[in-house]
Amino acid sequence: MTSENAASGRDYIFAPAPVPTLPIVGTAALFPVHRIYCVGRNFADHAIEMGHDPDKEPPFFFQKNPDTLVSPERGFPYPAASKDVHHEVELVVALKSGGSDIPVEKALDCVYGYALGLDMTRRDLQAEAKKHGRPWEVAKAFEHSAPCGPIHPAGTVGHPAAGAIRLSVNGTVRQDGDLNQMIWKVPEMIAYLSRLFMLAPGDLIFAGTPAGVGAVEKGAVMQAHIDGLEDITVAVT
Repeated sequence: MTSENAASGRDYIFAPAPVPTLPIVGTAALFPVHRIYCVGRNFADHAIEMGHDPDKEPPFFFQKNPDTLVSPERGFPYPAASKDVHHEVELVVALKSGGSDIPVEKALDCVYGYALGLDMTRRDLQAEAKKHGRPWEVAKAFEHSAPCGPIHPAGTVGHPAAGAIRLSVNGTVRQDGDLNQMIWKVPEMIAYLSRLFMLAPGDLIFAGTPAGVGAVEKGAVMQAHIDGLEDITVAVT
């Protein structure tokens, strides 16, 4: 429904989907999500793990749909059409403003806060897409593929640039890195991304994952941690 139709009182032919939201620590207000951008291979050790040279690539991005977000307590339903689903723990950057061609030195002014998220990936489908030079949506943008915890306002937690980022499966540590290992830092990501898209309030940026990504099975329990943010626990169902 266009704004013109809304103003005229015309009806939708069916109920529109609700706006995806995330809770915010310290308030009952919700953060409405506009788009989800993900930066690929942003930790050197993960780039090497995936067979790439971290010194030769500019940042690249893919998207998840906003309705792939799922609260951790709802769990992660193991998706159909895959037998190799991997976890990727990530810092999530939540924007309160946007624009185009944002200078690096102004980029953090756009940030509302930070959260802890998982970029769940159907790795077998991603490998097939890579082999044929196809887009990654079937591997990255499937239902419930973005478990995400609450947003912590930057006014409370600052702008995390260092600190542990970790993921355990059934109590065993799989991923264990530090935010200072990111190749492209948060201001650089925002500035670069704003050259490609018109960023907007409500945008999320999943900022990349350290090495140690691996498969999960039904019944597994994933526990994710970033220093200064609320831990999340996600059961694979």
